Amino acid sequence: METIVSESITARLITDKPIRKTPYQVKGVFMKQFPDEKIVPFLDGRLRSKYLYPRVQVKIINEQIYILGINEGVQSVISLLQNLKSFSFGDLLINIDNAEVEKNKDSVLLTDNFLRYKFITPWVALNAGGDSKYKRLEDNEKLLFLNKLLGQNLLFLSKELGLNISTKIFTKVEVESLEPEKVDENGWKSFKGEFKTNFILPSFIGFGNGITRGFGSIFSLNNINNLEFKDSKETSEDYVKEEIDAADATISYVTVDDAPIMSRRKKKKKFKTKKKTPYAKSNSRKTKYKEKTNNSIKKETDSDDESRFNSEEYHKKQHDF
Repeated sequence: METIVSESITARLITDKPIRKTPYQVKGVFMKQFPDEKIVPFLDGRLRSKYLYPRVQVKIINEQIYILGINEGVQSVISLLQNLKSFSFGDLLINIDNAEVEKNKDSVLLTDNFLRYKFITPWVALNAGGDSKYKRLEDNEKLLFLNKLLGQNLLFLSKELGLNISTKIFTKVEVESLEPEKVDENGWKSFKGEFKTNFILPSFIGFGNGITRGFGSIFSLNNINNLEFKDSKETSEDYVKEEIDAADATISYVTVDDAPIMSRRKKKKKFKTKKKTPYAKSNSRKTKYKEKTNNSIKKETDSDDESRFNSEEYHKKQHDF
């Protein structure tokens, strides 16, 4: 069984007022009011080319702020907590009465048994392409499709954190409905439910699309030291480790060969504009068609580029502080 040296920290901010804002609004306030904090590069997108999986995640759950740091993001969360006494959404001042903190060593760890987790924010499993494939499947195939997607999510996290997987990652997804819910204009679709896997994972960590928006956050039903999650119908003390039944047709597994190929974003090269030739006029229709096509491709690419939603410019454009 492979192990990994990993650490995580989760903080729940106890505030004097309920937080009825989005994670982006909260992150935008942190970035503006604490620009010198170590956490800012993890929030504004500067480190996305280095860490594809977000090392710092902000969630709003039950009108409370949760901040999770994993590996390289841990110290930046600790630093922010030491200096964060209050912050302001314009005319709304939020005072922090306390911060409940949970720290974990070996927080991502492959194990021999099934452990159980619950999605406490919608799991955005499908992008536009995945949704198209999903629709063509029979009902009995759809859960296996979701099993594999979740397994790939886990492989992606493992690769990002340096875990060398040589054994199978088992998954068993249970969703409230096989009919996904639309998330936004990107063609994303989400599910509510829970899953089992042979991974130890920290609560409130995110999976799928839209992690930086707070989607795909989980709660562990295995660890009695978890921060309390009030909406959970079952407590972690109720759950007992379960043996993996490889003969169960609803269980799937992935190996390292199933890991999706993720490319790190590179800056686009700038090309010098060529001078117009006497023949430019005769090619004007072709040029216009090419520009229109390129612009549509760029628009589609930009809409799927989550890093743009994680920039200070995006925050300033979308939210008032």
